[in-house]
Amino acid sequence: MSAVQFEVPAVVPADPQANVSDLLVERVKATPSLALFAVPDGEGWRDVTAAEFQRDVIALAKGFVAGGIQPGDKVGLIARTTYDWSLIDFALFFAGAVMVPIYETSSASQINWILTDSGAVAVIAESADHVARIDEIRAEVPLVRDVWSMAGGGLDTLRSAGTDVADDEIERRRRIAVGSDIATLIYTSGSTGRPKGCVLTHSNFVELTRNSAKALADVVNTPGGASTVLFLPLAHVFARFIAALNVHAGVKTGHEPDTTKLLAALGSFKPTYLLAVPRVFEKVYNSAEQKAEAGGKGKIFRAAAATAVEHSRRLQDGEKIPFLMKIKFGLFDKLVYSKLRTAMGGNVKYAV
Repeated sequence: MSAVQFEVPAVVPADPQANVSDLLVERVKATPSLALFAVPDGEGWRDVTAAEFQRDVIALAKGFVAGGIQPGDKVGLIARTTYDWSLIDFALFFAGAVMVPIYETSSASQINWILTDSGAVAVIAESADHVARIDEIRAEVPLVRDVWSMAGGGLDTLRSAGTDVADDEIERRRRIAVGSDIATLIYTSGSTGRPKGCVLTHSNFVELTRNSAKALADVVNTPGGASTVLFLPLAHVFARFIAALNVHAGVKTGHEPDTTKLLAALGSFKPTYLLAVPRVFEKVYNSAEQKAEAGGKGKIFRAAAATAVEHSRRLQDGEKIPFLMKIKFGLFDKLVYSKLRTAMGGNVKYAV
C-alpha cells in the first residue's frame, strides 16, 4: 500500500529564527495590560496581565540560572495543570532550557525511565508525593543534580536565589534557540508500555501556533475577549500547544487540575471556549442523557441532540436552515441547550 501525502500551505510565513519565548515577548509588546491568565482567588479569579506574567517568568528563569541550569539542559516537571505549570514552562524557555514534562500520575519506574532516557539534570515536583516517588529512584538517576519542590514556597525560594542574575543574561539565553532547536521532549503516558519520547522543535510550536491563530480566528478573537479553562494534562502535547496558542493570541487562560471541581470553575470563570478530548465530551453527553432519562425527559433530550447535529451540519455545509428546523432549534434552545451552556459558564461558543 503506497503512502499518501497531504499538504496545506502555511498561512503565516515560517520564521526559522523564532523560538517559543518570542510568543510571549511579542504578546507583551502588543498588549502588556491584557489579562493573559487568571488564578484562583477565594471564590473567584484574579487576573494576571501579560506584563505581570513575563515578570514572573523572568524572575523564575533567573532562579533556574542561579541553580546551575545551562542552555540546552533538560529539566523534568511533574505537576498538575496549574498556572505554575505554564509559568515554569516559559521560565525554562527564557533560561534556554528544554522541559521534559512528566504525567503527574507516573510511577517511580516511569519517572526513572523518562529522566534517564532524556538525560535530565534536574526535576521540579509539585507535591510531597511526587518528591517521594523521585526519591525512590534518585540513586538510579545520577545525572539529576537537583530536585526542586514546588510545595511550601519552593518557587519563591528559586526566585530569591536568582535576584543577582542580570536581565541581560536572561535575554541572551532566551535568544539562543532557533527554530530547529529542541523545545521540549514529550513522552507518552506509558499506559501500554514504556513511555516513548518525541522531540519537538521550537518551529513545531511557533509555526503551528501562528498558523492556528489564523485558522481558529473566530475562537481566539471572540468579541469581548476569548478565554478558556485548561484541565487536560499539560504534559500532553494537545494542552501544551493550546497553552502556547493562548499566549500568542492573547486568550485569557485559567487552570483547574481537579476535574471534580471543573463545573464550579467553569461557572465562575465563564470561558468562551472549551478544550477537551473526545472522551470528555462523550462523558458529558452520556451524563446529561442519563439525567434526562431519570427525569422522564429522555425523548426530549434525544430529539434536541438530533436537531442540534443536523442544524450544525447544515451550517457547516452552507445549506439553508428550513423554517421548521428553526422553530425546533429555538424550542430546544430554551428547554435543553441553554441549560447546558449555563452549566459551562454561559459564555461557551466553541469546543476544540
